[in-house]
Amino acid sequence: MINIGPYQLDGEAVLAPMAGITDQPFRQVCHRMGAAMVTAEMSTSKADLRQTSKSLLRLADAADSEPRVIQIVGTDPAEMAIAARYHVDAGAQIVDINMGCPAKKVCKKLAGSALMKNPSLVADILKQVVDSVDVPVTLKIRTGWDLENRNAVQIARMAEDIGIQSLAVHGRSRACRFNGLAEYDTIAEVVAAVNIPVFANGDINSGQNAQKVLNHTAASGVMVGRAAQGRPWIFAEINQYLNPLPKNAQKTSTNRPGCFTAWQKSLILEHLELIHDYYARFETQNLLHRGAKRSTINKDQAIDLAVKISRKHVCWYFNQMVQCASNLMKEHTSDFSVATSSCLVAENQAIKTIEIAKKQFNTLLVAKDQQQFLKQFFSETNLKGDIAA
Repeated sequence: MINIGPYQLDGEAVLAPMAGITDQPFRQVCHRMGAAMVTAEMSTSKADLRQTSKSLLRLADAADSEPRVIQIVGTDPAEMAIAARYHVDAGAQIVDINMGCPAKKVCKKLAGSALMKNPSLVADILKQVVDSVDVPVTLKIRTGWDLENRNAVQIARMAEDIGIQSLAVHGRSRACRFNGLAEYDTIAEVVAAVNIPVFANGDINSGQNAQKVLNHTAASGVMVGRAAQGRPWIFAEINQYLNPLPKNAQKTSTNRPGCFTAWQKSLILEHLELIHDYYARFETQNLLHRGAKRSTINKDQAIDLAVKISRKHVCWYFNQMVQCASNLMKEHTSDFSVATSSCLVAENQAIKTIEIAKKQFNTLLVAKDQQQFLKQFFSETNLKGDIAA
């Protein structure tokens, strides 16, 4: 078991915080699919931005599974400490510090992974944040600033000495961004250098891959980011691979990786409903805060943000469906039987159908139309087991 302060995680795979992605509905879905810990989107430490809609959406939510984790980003130690206290007062149970984001708009302010270039400032930020709150503080970093300056081990040792209670290390430098393949040797060196839990992050996209990374690094667990987009059940797949259950207990296994079973379709529809409900509530509260009368708030006006957010997540699900059909086509390409030829035709048609559906979904402007469209699509398109069945 992995322990972070008083919290014991019940698995080895956790969800990485991702700006614009790991909102409360997505965190709920990933936790339900087996993520042992989920972290809210990165939140700025700037006090003057604290009441913006974006910042308010990134507060800890009472509906989140425990431990409730938020992530803060910034460069000023005092501001970071104040931000940490603010989030703890709002319900956060763990404060994570972002020193791993490679985005230009973050790094140009010398925040995120840019901080790794300045270890003394890193130390000051960590110390002030740790001293400011009575909850565990964790840290996410990269291997270093660039390939010639991999200082993750130095930062990790310093962080442990200051009181950081777990680390997540992405296997690329800041300069690499998300290009090329992640490397795990540096993560292994970090694991060997500290006595706190370390999560290996970067290119974790399957149970088999997670096991290889854990074997190579001896990390306590893996942190999954982009691979969970449109595929939140990756946590169930990883958990099942790392800790196989008896066959009669494998409730979430799929016959083929990436293929869509009935429970996955239900999960997607549930995720869509969670998005609509969550953002409709938030937008209504936001409009009331601006002085609008509840009786004058149009339901469609309140749910407009939900419609936009839904497009992103549902399109990722559509992309997974296309990948499923493509994988089946590759399997059948080497077989020239009449039956297989028929499968190839059906799978190719399925890809076209999915791509058309994705474009149509993006034109919908009302939440109920999105829900109805997806239900109808699932009822008319066979994606179960063999997509061409």
